[in-house]
Amino acid sequence: MTDLSTLKLFATQPHPCSYIDGEQATTVFVDPEATIDVNLYSQLSLLGFRRSGGHLYRPQCSSCQACMSCRIPVNLFRPNRSQRRCWQKNQDLSITTVDRIDTLEHYNLYSRYIEGRHQDGDMYPPSEEQYKAFLTSEWGATRYLEFRLEGALIGVSVCDHLDDGLSAVYTFYDAALSERSLGKFAILAQIQKAKQLGLSYVYLGYWIKQCDKMNYKTDYRPLELLINRRWLRLN
Repeated sequence: MTDLSTLKLFATQPHPCSYIDGEQATTVFVDPEATIDVNLYSQLSLLGFRRSGGHLYRPQCSSCQACMSCRIPVNLFRPNRSQRRCWQKNQDLSITTVDRIDTLEHYNLYSRYIEGRHQDGDMYPPSEEQYKAFLTSEWGATRYLEFRLEGALIGVSVCDHLDDGLSAVYTFYDAALSERSLGKFAILAQIQKAKQLGLSYVYLGYWIKQCDKMNYKTDYRPLELLINRRWLRLN
């Protein structure tokens, strides 16, 4: 098993930032040859690392510290009025935890989601190879929450079960059901799941104040940010 103190890291060359115009970004990756288990993955998450497919990474830019890891302390979380309405509106959905999403039903939902919502993103156009590489289960930590309406699959949340919380990796859903606010509901469902499992946090990835697409994360209060290697409460 790889030890945190001996772990090798590799940095990319500076490249244009995807989130802030005019900034140069550098990303640090964990050695892909390292042996990763849930405990090491959990330690790295505490230090601000995220998973994409089989890779663990974090931003490490020389001139910008805008990307901040954020997490919800689930036992302190109190839903606001909009979140309570969303939760009530979706009480007719069934939520099931599954170990695999390798069926055509799952992929077709993902493909429709990318084509309908993210034609300007890195995952467009969707492909089965990219789907498996991005969302595949890694190191025995990954679980999938299925959301179904009268048996029909309408959403999936990919989340990793860490030592202290769930890491929200990705959610895709039927974008035609906009009135249900399924993206918001998926986060609320993961908060509930973390509580059921006796876990303390839901990790939401990075928050960037200047990025409008990430503003939704601050709706989940209290929210904790990783600043100078310390988790601090956002005021």
